[in-house]
Amino acid sequence: MRAEYNKIASSCVAARTSDSEDVQLLNLLVRRLPKGAMVLDAGCGSGYPVAQFLAKSLQVTGVDFAEEQLRLAKRTALDTRLVCADLSNMPFTSGIFDALCSYYAIIHVPCNEHSKLLRDFHRILKPSGLALLCLGAGDLPEDIDDWHGAQMYWSHYDDGTNLRMMTEGGFDILWFKTVQDPVHSPASPLFVLGQKR
Repeated sequence: MRAEYNKIASSCVAARTSDSEDVQLLNLLVRRLPKGAMVLDAGCGSGYPVAQFLAKSLQVTGVDFAEEQLRLAKRTALDTRLVCADLSNMPFTSGIFDALCSYYAIIHVPCNEHSKLLRDFHRILKPSGLALLCLGAGDLPEDIDDWHGAQMYWSHYDDGTNLRMMTEGGFDILWFKTVQDPVHSPASPLFVLGQKR
């Protein structure tokens, strides 16, 4: 998977826009945080547009396992601290972030690992920390499909299962909505804003 993400790094930057509905949802997070709050972009990729958007008013750390994506992020998300690590083994201490977001990353992790990942997100958030996550809206145990010329792995649960897993993982659900993916039509992932309890 890492090699495939490195292969499509430049096309990922070209495909996303900062005015799409999914990116505008970041305002749900920004409005609830004080200026300078510490936020993790989990699976940051090239840093565009998510880390770049968040860094306007927040202290952003981006984590991704694809080295080429992080090289691009150094140019697109200038005010972002970047860490090369896998989401399944993030090197962060407990209770360090005020919030985190993860856009189009969790859906590339085997769905049987999602509960563990959500627990780790919960662990690294401060008390009452916020999580804005992009999850699957339909049941897809496993699929490999061409995306921008790379063979990408997809895996996710349906929206009800994802909401239940977040609740069981220690989050109160503040808001959720399915949103058309502007790059990978006809996909409509589930965006969820949760708060650590």
